[in-house]
Amino acid sequence: MATASKRQQLEQWTTLVADTGDFDTIKALKPMDATTNPSLLLAVAKSEAGLALFKQANQLAKQYSPTPDASLLCDAFTAIVGSELLKIVPGLVSTEVDAQLSFNTKATVERARRLIALYRLRGADTHRILIKIAATWEGIQAAKVLEAEGTRTNLTLIFHPAQAIAAAQAQATLISPFVGRIYDWYKNRGEDVASDPGVAAVKTIFHRLKSMGSDTIVMGASFRSTAQIEALAGCDRLTISPALLEELARDKGSIKRQLSAELEPQEKTVFSYSEAEFRFALNQCAMSTDLLSDGIRRFVSDQQTLETLLSEPAVAA
Repeated sequence: MATASKRQQLEQWTTLVADTGDFDTIKALKPMDATTNPSLLLAVAKSEAGLALFKQANQLAKQYSPTPDASLLCDAFTAIVGSELLKIVPGLVSTEVDAQLSFNTKATVERARRLIALYRLRGADTHRILIKIAATWEGIQAAKVLEAEGTRTNLTLIFHPAQAIAAAQAQATLISPFVGRIYDWYKNRGEDVASDPGVAAVKTIFHRLKSMGSDTIVMGASFRSTAQIEALAGCDRLTISPALLEELARDKGSIKRQLSAELEPQEKTVFSYSEAEFRFALNQCAMSTDLLSDGIRRFVSDQQTLETLLSEPAVAA
């Protein structure tokens, strides 16, 4: 009998998500879920399929409004790509709200509603869509509103337990703590990373939420190596790049489960954060503050580039 690959072993305990927007790659890798962000969408926009998708986005935007602006064109493109991903994966697809709205609860909610409306115009199953929002205080409050309305959310750019706990308080469907970016932050400052602070952070978040009895899904993201992935075997979900998924599929070695919600002790203490406590906790952690701000800036830059592409006359015609 053939030995199971590390990917096959991992799939016994963890749902795998493809960290790419490339349709052919996702078809080949066959993950359960898919996720997008402005950086991945920009890569799709620059691919061979980009122009045809632009045309579809323009048509969809005009269904929603006869005079679409750049932001609506971008949302329509996001919904077009997400709708195609829904055809490929059997599970969930995450769709990110414009990161330029990361500190505006009302605008984030309104943009999320528009994204869902665009998906509905495409005939998509919106229950399979997770609206992805940066885990600022304002973003978490937007997620709370959306979840109450029946729109499921993915709070991203999680670096601190306070973000995870506040997200769980908001009843967020899923959170995305970033392993590799935490690891890089400490490594770039010459600190000891032998114990991998990125892995440790996700384990802490997983333990805290599961011990609280939270239903919020923990999805580790931003991996630099298969060793980091193996260290989180058993996490609810892991979103993994194609290169690392393929490496896991080739490796016939054995791995052990590291995390299990069923084995977490249920704590009597109920953790919670007020806005002031949340902001102070992040302020006291230079890593979390730096990486949350940097992540938003990167997504904003790619969002603006995408809006510029979609506004070009050859595309918007």
